[in-house]
Amino acid sequence: MSAYGKCFDPNGARYGIPTYPWRLAPDGLATRRQLRAKGLRPGGQEVAAQVMRTNRCAGTDRVAYLYRVDCAKPVRPMTSRKWGALALAMLARRTCRVCGITYGYCLPTSLGMCILCAHSDQHGPEGSV
Repeated sequence: MSAYGKCFDPNGARYGIPTYPWRLAPDGLATRRQLRAKGLRPGGQEVAAQVMRTNRCAGTDRVAYLYRVDCAKPVRPMTSRKWGALALAMLARRTCRVCGITYGYCLPTSLGMCILCAHSDQHGPEGSV
């Protein structure tokens, strides 16, 4: 079996869709990120193929779906309401739920609050150990 034996299935006999090794997909196919970089989106089309690579350490397969570039549609432009909704969502990610202070960066979701409030909760209401 070659180095790409598991990942090379251009007819789709093994996985149901054509499968290629990582970075060896034919021209005319692209992932969602590659389409987005070109200002395109899949536009409702079905998955045309996939690229696969095997993580040798974990033994798991990583897959990225491929779409036809010639059937892709242009990205829809952002409307003023979408920009406003995005701005409110980002403001919520930067505002502490406990103290209400707005920071210039997104707060860690693991804490659910700013670092100052998280550390003051660990030390009790008076701030002493």
